[in-house]
Amino acid sequence: MSEHESTHAHDGSYDGRRHGQGGSSTSSRKLAAVSVINLLGFLAELAGGMLFGSVALLSDAFHMLFDALAYVMAFAAAYVADHYGDGEEWSYGLHRLEPFAAFLNGVLLLPMVGFILWESYQRFLTPIEIGTGPTLAIAFGGLLVNVGSVYVLQGGEMSLNERGAFYHLLGDAGGSIAVIVSTVVIEVTGIRIVDPITAALIAVVVTLSALKVLGGSGAIFFHRTPFGTDEIRTHLLGVEGVEAVDDLHAWQICSQITVATTHVETDVDTMAEAEDVTRRIHEELAHHGVDHATVELCPAYDDRSTHLNHHTH
Repeated sequence: MSEHESTHAHDGSYDGRRHGQGGSSTSSRKLAAVSVINLLGFLAELAGGMLFGSVALLSDAFHMLFDALAYVMAFAAAYVADHYGDGEEWSYGLHRLEPFAAFLNGVLLLPMVGFILWESYQRFLTPIEIGTGPTLAIAFGGLLVNVGSVYVLQGGEMSLNERGAFYHLLGDAGGSIAVIVSTVVIEVTGIRIVDPITAALIAVVVTLSALKVLGGSGAIFFHRTPFGTDEIRTHLLGVEGVEAVDDLHAWQICSQITVATTHVETDVDTMAEAEDVTRRIHEELAHHGVDHATVELCPAYDDRSTHLNHHTH
């Protein structure tokens, strides 16, 4: 029985890992393209903000810069995970780099918020003239950069880093729209204080993006269960031959690799029946997104406490 369990665990791990690597390869290409697009957009908005005096445009430029750096780190993590760490020294390769890069990306957004708020405060105290036409042209260009990046990323299931990039890009697009609207309002009304207020609103969007990325990466680092264990336990108990399901644990190596272990008691008598139960348990777990599963199958116990230790829950 144990030999059969090892075979199934190995097969499940191999298939899941291969799947993760294929997704990583696609992810790295997308993130590389988005990195280049956003670096070019940052240079354009930075030059425009400095030349034409818009702090809102400057804040959006630095938002785009930090996003571009985030995409570069995400690309590097995806590339390394895809090409290195396949030996026995690393049980699941280097896929753990994905949530680590996402966490750093979220942290890097926070000092940018401080910079934007400080610049907004300075412009609130001392408003300056803004070059309306050029600012609008560059803001529209920034919006096109963001839309183009979203187009590159969208489609299919996104990795954690791709989701982080997607949220950033939506925030960037909103920032570009805010710059456009505020510039038009300033041109029509002459109220220059709208510019720093818009920049402060962009800072709020950036903060929300950072918290979302930090939450997603933190959930992986602290091994939050990626699905409802009660629901999975109910499904496993519905497998013919399963008497009890204990010690069910699930966590993620990265956003594309989910691992689970469980102890299952069965009332079957023959090796063939045990193999069938194990196979169906693996299929049920795979159906719920588990890529690597380890199933401990044993006969039902009258006194279950003699078998299970105090960690079981």
